[in-house]
Amino acid sequence: MLTRALLCAAFALTAMPAVAVDATVSAAQVTRFKGVELDQQVDRMIFRGGLTLQSPDDTFGGLSSVTQTGIDQRIAFVTDRGNFVSGQLAYDQDDRLFGFIGVTIEPMRNSSGAVLPRQYARDAEGMDTVWREGAPAAVRVSFENLTRVADFAIAEGRPGGAAREVNIPQWLTDLRTNESLESVCIAPEASPIAGSTLLLTEEALDESGNHRGELLGVNDRGPVSYQNSPIVNPTDCKFLPNGDLLVLERGVSLFAFVMNLRRVPAAEVRPGNLMIGELLLSAQGGEIDNMESLLVHTTPGGETRVLIGSDDNFNDWQRTLLLEFALVD
Repeated sequence: MLTRALLCAAFALTAMPAVAVDATVSAAQVTRFKGVELDQQVDRMIFRGGLTLQSPDDTFGGLSSVTQTGIDQRIAFVTDRGNFVSGQLAYDQDDRLFGFIGVTIEPMRNSSGAVLPRQYARDAEGMDTVWREGAPAAVRVSFENLTRVADFAIAEGRPGGAAREVNIPQWLTDLRTNESLESVCIAPEASPIAGSTLLLTEEALDESGNHRGELLGVNDRGPVSYQNSPIVNPTDCKFLPNGDLLVLERGVSLFAFVMNLRRVPAAEVRPGNLMIGELLLSAQGGEIDNMESLLVHTTPGGETRVLIGSDDNFNDWQRTLLLEFALVD
């Protein structure tokens, strides 16, 4: 009879393919959110619909962060089991999201090109795209537990290959929990800190009780903090094209998931500052799940959209949920 530890190890191995595999993912559309129909305003956003995703492949799940990896709506997720899940968002003639297609699942690798050896090293939580000359060149990934940041090259819209370690401050390296480095996002050209990488922690708090962060840049480098809120913690971030920062917050209250989306003005994202976000969207309970991933992208119809996704933690009682919104202004 397997012990509990051996069962956990066996499960981790089943969720870690040795090579890239194709996965069939089915999608059911979500057409109501917090009592509103499609294209109606909810809080300070406009609801554009969503999907619940399912797959018979037991390596599909645990989607922790998402980023754009190519043209034609190519995206990739990272998972907390150390996989890249790549595919394409599919839209109909009404610019409505209806599927996630062409999905492949590929194990993440270390700097030697070997599959990450153990779960302690695989807990990927944040990801954003490194752009060069207007094209996606690599993804930058943050990890918890064995806390670090690494870049992975993008080829044909799919990230992979050997990791290239990114230097981070020692205080981040010293964190060794699953509540450490949760979010990574890279400032766009319109931002006052263009090209800088923002790192945000989940539970590493400063002397004032706010979330510690760090800016990695040539001219914009140093500590930064993000205002702590009751119940929720930051779980992902992405910049809007104008340089404003979106932060997704997630928590649990009375056994139900809670989600907030906040917007920080571009001028407030700078070294030494306490970033305070304006609330754009809030939800809890059955409307959502464990919302962990955030994407800002342009649809085929040309609209800037915010995609928010959930991490089902490979649990049968949770959902892989994608919800899409447009900004009111």
